[in-house]
Amino acid sequence: MSAEASPWWQPAVHADRRPLLMTRNRIVASLRGWFGSRDFVEVEAAALQVSPGNEAHLSAFATEAILPDGGRAPLYLHTSPEFACKKLLAAGETRLFSLARVFRNRERGALHHPEFTMLEWYRAGETYDSLMADCAALLALAAEAAGTKRLSFRGRHSDPFAPFERLTLAEAFERHAAIDLLATLAADGATDREALAAQVVTRGLRVAADDSWADLFSRVLVGLIEPHLGKDRPTILCEYPVSEAALARPVPYDPRVAERFELYACGVELANAFGELTDPAEQRRRFELEMAEKARVYGERYPIDEDFLEALAIMPEASGIALGLDRLVMLATGAPRIDDVVWTPVARGGAR
Repeated sequence: MSAEASPWWQPAVHADRRPLLMTRNRIVASLRGWFGSRDFVEVEAAALQVSPGNEAHLSAFATEAILPDGGRAPLYLHTSPEFACKKLLAAGETRLFSLARVFRNRERGALHHPEFTMLEWYRAGETYDSLMADCAALLALAAEAAGTKRLSFRGRHSDPFAPFERLTLAEAFERHAAIDLLATLAADGATDREALAAQVVTRGLRVAADDSWADLFSRVLVGLIEPHLGKDRPTILCEYPVSEAALARPVPYDPRVAERFELYACGVELANAFGELTDPAEQRRRFELEMAEKARVYGERYPIDEDFLEALAIMPEASGIALGLDRLVMLATGAPRIDDVVWTPVARGGAR
């Protein structure tokens, strides 16, 4: 009997799921121990925030606070503890981590759950290369806690103990799609939609009249590149175009690309990391661009957290990363669906 066939609280369903959930607990305990032994402080970010984040394609759960005088104020469940953690960096913390419950609307599937656990950590005064080393240590640690020598997802495998592959986006687009990505980017961060479209159409992918540069970029990434990532060993995919890295600073040697990387194993994205942008004016400009795109696609926009921008002005140079804990547990246990490794999955809704 599967969790899909009947509720997770049925004894027979729980008996099938319990070994995976106990492995989850061992992995969490190991991760906490690893961070604690390296002088990281565990922090708890409030789930209710004035802004859920300002990325165009992230959808939040909205609510409101009823004030003592009867007034009402809009609030959102956070999509990440990022803004809160960066405020703590501004306050003086130098190494911190959070195991936060986060909430994302419009997302449900084998790899997505509307409420999930995000492991997020920050290093003040250190580059994002240090986070790559952290990822190597944590993947191996998770595998050891699960008693396995490989990560698995639906017939794909990855060795968490092997040296990671490291690819830039430009290298990945050239290798797996025969597309010159850098030729579509300008030094000021502008993108050339027509230059990318001309290359995409030759790869057999659909190009619609209303596709933006970002739409085409995502179509190539998802369709032609991601299936090749994290095969046999994990992959670090780095140096994203600045327009695809709203919270990251540009790399020192090429203003077209930013200090952002994503970690993949078994074709699954596990983590997203930045060398953090600390220029509040530039951050505001990028947020406004993201919200304009959100309004174009979804007909809505989220407020900007003014406190966050004020904190950014005094935040030290830092690197930060968010890793999907549930996905890591999935790969360490070989579970086919994220619901299999969540203790109490969110109800799917609808009348019974």
